[in-house]
Amino acid sequence: MTTATMTDDLYPTRLAGTADPIAREHPTVWGGAADGPFGAEELRAHAERGFTILPDTLSGGEIETYSRELTRLTAAESLRGDERVITEKASGEVRSIFAVQQLSELIDDLSRDPRLLERARQLLGSDVYLHQTRINYMPGFKGAGFYWHSDFETWHAEDGMPAPRAVSCSLALTPNYPYNGGLMVMPGSHRTFVASLGETPEDNHRSSLKEQKAGVPSEEAVTQMAHRHGIEQFTGPAGSALWFDANIMHGSGNNITPFPRSNIFMVFNSVENTLQEPYAATAQRPDHIAHRDARPLR
Repeated sequence: MTTATMTDDLYPTRLAGTADPIAREHPTVWGGAADGPFGAEELRAHAERGFTILPDTLSGGEIETYSRELTRLTAAESLRGDERVITEKASGEVRSIFAVQQLSELIDDLSRDPRLLERARQLLGSDVYLHQTRINYMPGFKGAGFYWHSDFETWHAEDGMPAPRAVSCSLALTPNYPYNGGLMVMPGSHRTFVASLGETPEDNHRSSLKEQKAGVPSEEAVTQMAHRHGIEQFTGPAGSALWFDANIMHGSGNNITPFPRSNIFMVFNSVENTLQEPYAATAQRPDHIAHRDARPLR
């Protein structure tokens, strides 16, 4: 049985009362060492920690090419007022651009690059499609962080993703220092699903993409997980790739340094884990946030 045929909600969330953590029902790594470029020990470590950092995934020339493309998209007059463009709540500067593969041939090609596609297929044990893509900008001095959360909690509640059989790849186009808002993760936290409390507001995506309030864990849950798992940070040079599980607890602080941080973010979902109706929202989110075209990437 594929994960997409699940009828029971194994990961209930957006609850009215208290909720105990739920042990994950599904594996993190679905393929084996013979299925792709990750070796057996790398797969074991990924399954245990929930993330893998691969330096030098992009070459210096590629970093320059994609950085120019990000600059082009930020400045594009045709995107002014486009719903795919999310601006910072305080400064009004561009925070993210979603469905970026629809706007950039370069990034569409990158999503099909064997360096990414073969690893995504190996981790998920099947063909894959793009659930979501975006460019994240964190400008110097003004870049706002992202509160602690599990992506899968939102994708399950608001998009109808049945199981955490998805993996994200964040490609750094600028250096990730310990002090410019780099992503923080809790190693091993992906093995536990933490529900959030409270109903999903109508059209929640209109505010949550600027500042997420619904679908985040309680401070008590974050404290318990931090003491249990510890916190590590994604640091490294431009060109590094961070592969991380859909259910890992992660977040980032504000960037008050002069050093901007930007990345290309792609979410690969298994074709055997396609979206159903939302589990804890009254309506599906727009397609530019959660793609429902599950044709395999080639």
